[in-house]
Amino acid sequence: MTEAKQNSDIAALPFEAALKELEAIVAKLERGDVPLEESIDIYTRGEALKARCDALLKQAEARIEKITLGADGKPTGTAPLDVEQ
Repeated sequence: MTEAKQNSDIAALPFEAALKELEAIVAKLERGDVPLEESIDIYTRGEALKARCDALLKQAEARIEKITLGADGKPTGTAPLDVEQ
């Protein structure tokens, strides 16, 4: 099975499922009881899961807005969240 085919399901995973599987892969690799070939395969899948989690977090961050307040302290609307500040 090709790597792309093996990891094609990752694009449909919700954040929580991708993170849970990634954590399971990390635990398995840390135990060190996985044959080399399988270690390479699951490490590659782990990289794809990490990329999926990163992308989903960036999407969520882009949707977060902060409430803007007027001089009187009352809400005047929303603005994109500036995570750089």
